[in-house]
Amino acid sequence: MEAGQRRFAMVAGETSGDLLAGLLLKSMRQRWPDLVAAGIGGPRMVEQGFEAWWPSDQLAVRGYLEVLPKLLGILRIRKRLRERLLAQPPALFIGVDAPDFNFGLEADLKAAGVRTVHFVCPSFWAWRPEKIEKVRRGADHVLCIFPFEPALLAEHGIASTYVGHPIAHMIPMVPDRAAARRQLGLHDEDCVVAILPGSRASEVQYLAERFFAAAVAMLKARPGLRFVVPAVPALRERIAHLAAACGLGDALILVDGQSHAVLAACDVTLIASGTATLEAALFKRPMVIAYNMNRLSWHIMRRKQLQPWVGLPNILCGEFVVPELLQDAATPEALARATLDWLDAPDKVTVLQARFAELHQTLHRDTARLATDAIEKVLQS
Repeated sequence: MEAGQRRFAMVAGETSGDLLAGLLLKSMRQRWPDLVAAGIGGPRMVEQGFEAWWPSDQLAVRGYLEVLPKLLGILRIRKRLRERLLAQPPALFIGVDAPDFNFGLEADLKAAGVRTVHFVCPSFWAWRPEKIEKVRRGADHVLCIFPFEPALLAEHGIASTYVGHPIAHMIPMVPDRAAARRQLGLHDEDCVVAILPGSRASEVQYLAERFFAAAVAMLKARPGLRFVVPAVPALRERIAHLAAACGLGDALILVDGQSHAVLAACDVTLIASGTATLEAALFKRPMVIAYNMNRLSWHIMRRKQLQPWVGLPNILCGEFVVPELLQDAATPEALARATLDWLDAPDKVTVLQARFAELHQTLHRDTARLATDAIEKVLQS
């Protein structure tokens, strides 16, 4: 491989994408020490020597109406990035999730002769099936994190490789709850509820107050509960304000990041739908999944939904193994009741933990190495 073949471009659009891309970059740099990578990324990518022309959090938005205030800025970034990459084509472009941003960019680069890889198959099997055509136009190869996806992509003539889910490789099969509690200043005898209202500003806007109101209701029903909230740095001040306003006092602990320690330490979690629900499942924790968004965005999304489940643990298990309270159903009272139900059902928790252990085994692969192997084959093709 010539040195010029090691100049890659990458785009990761939010915290979870930055995590995936950071792991991949570490593996690729071990394979190709002189690798140069640039584009849009976050701190995990920068730690691996990535040159971030724009920070990934500028693309972190979910929903239909919620994206409108940022849309012109996002389109401007994509136009400038496209022009830059077409003027100096990289050997390979890797789009890490962020499908609405990456697919159009990948299609233009592929048409110009740049080889393209998309990391994380879009969930066309769950909703928005029209995405599959965008994948076909844009990606030479797809790196899949769920085992059933390659067969579905093959039906559409799209090359792919199952690489496992990197989070399953990062999270221990048997989490050390005692160590996590020591790290967070919790006692072994504490009954701990983790509250994860999301990593996007729009999620915090629509969920945090409901979650904190639910925590107040839980504390009234069960005095002595402890609540721990991991906040992403960019949203810490906002979450801290909402947490202080709810009046939980010393019962609530707000920590910077450390979501994995919080999930390892807790007895149950009230959690926003998204990648964090899979992390909670891999930590073998019972959970209540909730989501709320702009009403019009919700109705649009519901019409495109193909499966009865929204949360990843339920999708991967093929049934409602944990409750989902979405939109109008996500009232503080209902959230509190569903969360407390887990604390009163230890036998049910044991069954759930066994199910999650099976899921963990299925997803556990050497993701970074397998992904790097697939990328090398694309470069040699």
